[in-house]
Amino acid sequence: MNYTIQNKNFDIRRTFLCGQCFRWSEDENGAFSGIAGGRSLTVTQSGDEVTLHGVSEQDIPFWENYFDLDTDYSAYIETLSADETLKKACEFSPGIRILRQEPFETLISFIISQNNNIKRIKGIIERLCRLLGQPIGDSGFFSFPTPEALAAATAEQLAPLRCGFRARYLIDAAQKVCSGQVRLDAI
Repeated sequence: MNYTIQNKNFDIRRTFLCGQCFRWSEDENGAFSGIAGGRSLTVTQSGDEVTLHGVSEQDIPFWENYFDLDTDYSAYIETLSADETLKKACEFSPGIRILRQEPFETLISFIISQNNNIKRIKGIIERLCRLLGQPIGDSGFFSFPTPEALAAATAEQLAPLRCGFRARYLIDAAQKVCSGQVRLDAI
């Protein structure tokens, strides 16, 4: 089914391309396809209407949470606009929503992002998911690897990712999450 969201403070293009997420791609018609939480989705926008295509009714709460739809961004914008510098930032890039991403995926993605550009980050993450993730139905997407799968990998196994020096940091982070030394739920 398709599910339409009416929200004047939601710009899918700015949200998906601002550098906070790396698993969404835009097609020639402006539709974005991606994956989060093991669920694939295509999203389009026309004015203030954002449409989630092919979403199951049971997944709507997941996507509402992911897109932070219960937060009133108008109130934030009004408050922030009291400061002239922040007002300029709000006017420069309206509609960016802070995505509620999975903590482990966010941690690993931002280790990969060190001294990198968005195109390269996306490529490394895609290769990581294909290498250690699981296929998501027939969508062509792969899940993000579990901490256990990444913790069990070696730097040599991660060489095809072309992530260079980051490989050892990715494995170390995954091992620390698995051991409980890093508790993502406490951060």
